[in-house]
Parts: sequence; C-alpha cells; structure tokens
Amino acid sequence: MRVVVLSDTHAPRRWKSCPPAVASLLRGADLILHAGDVCTAAVLDELAGYAPVTAVAGNNDGPDVAAWGAAETAALTVEGLRVAMIHDSGPPPGRLPRMRARFPAADLVVFGHSHVPLDAAGDGLRIFNPGSPTDRRRQPHGTFGVLRVEGAALVEARIVEVT
Repeated sequence: MRVVVLSDTHAPRRWKSCPPAVASLLRGADLILHAGDVCTAAVLDELAGYAPVTAVAGNNDGPDVAAWGAAETAALTVEGLRVAMIHDSGPPPGRLPRMRARFPAADLVVFGHSHVPLDAAGDGLRIFNPGSPTDRRRQPHGTFGVLRVEGAALVEARIVEVT
C-alpha cells in the first residue's frame, strides 16, 4: 500500500492548487494522510479526488476543516500497521517517549506543525513528519512524504523534495 503524507499546506496563502510534484505521486496513492494546517477544507476535497484521506486538525485550521472530519488526533490501521496522527508533537527533546506515552498502541506516529521533515525511530515506535510542500520556512526544500506498507510493516518511508 502506498501512502502519501502531507502537512502544513496552508491554503490558500501557500497552496493555490496541488503542486505538480505532489500531484504526480498522489496519482496511484492508496491513502493520503494530512497532519494538519490544511487551513481550508477545500484542500481535503481536492486530495480526496486522488485517494481516501485521513486528516487531523492543526492550530491554523478552522471550523470547516473540523466539519470535514479532522479531529485533534486520529488512529487507523493501514494494512495491519497501527498509525496515530497529531498535528503538534511538542518540542524535539523527549519527542519519541512523549509520542510513545500518548499513543501506546501505535507503530507509527505522523505529525506536522514544525515544517521540519523528520523520520526517526526508537522504543518500538517510528515518528514521521513530512515537512511542508508549500511553506518550507527555514528548510532548504518544500517536502512531503511517501510511505510503503506491506504485511503490517512500514517497509519504506521517504521524504520527497518538492522545490
């Protein structure tokens, strides 16, 4: 199963429409995860044209995003892999143990907020932040993520540069 992971798209200020580099990998995706700061539910509708979407609400998301179905956290099983989602995982120090305590049953926690891409693991947990495809802030590139899940295992996690 191929999963595309986005966060911090910040529409319509930053995301006018799906960037071509993102769209090329959305085609053929089995699932899309959005880790918050969509800013408008229209982006989630646009993404749902490619594949089913699970999203969490970020600190910049309004009532339309919540009405679309984005909650503070989400938990789902992807091909047997237990995935949790949250927008803000807190400061970097202690992040892995904090996410383990918050989501004790998860194999993978997807988050956003910082715009800093991250793929890290420890204590039986993997955490993944795709960065932002449209608002790179101090990062050298805009980014998003692609995951490959097979047999209840995360067999590949890639950070993909957009710009």
